Amino acid sequence: MPHESVRTCLGCRQRAARHELLRVVAVDEGSGLMVVPDPARRRPGRGAHLHPTPECLALALRRRAFARALRVPGPLASDPLERYLARLGPQNRPEAQP
Repeated sequence: MPHESVRTCLGCRQRAARHELLRVVAVDEGSGLMVVPDPARRRPGRGAHLHPTPECLALALRRRAFARALRVPGPLASDPLERYLARLGPQNRPEAQP
């Protein structure tokens, strides 16, 4: 029987299968740290997971969960992640969302 990896969403704090969540990482872009999506799950560094929905993103931003989960100091810019989620659109998001 194959084992299904389970992760916790930073936004809604619900546990879900790894393939249902979007992995994000912190990247230093010179002007500061940014949270960027890692849909291929290949970028180096510590990752965190989030349902690919604007609602979960808003909850994670409100709680300032990215800096804690990624173990980096200070605020993180989330513009690349917000653009990625907007580009995904509602038709490409998993149905079982909070």
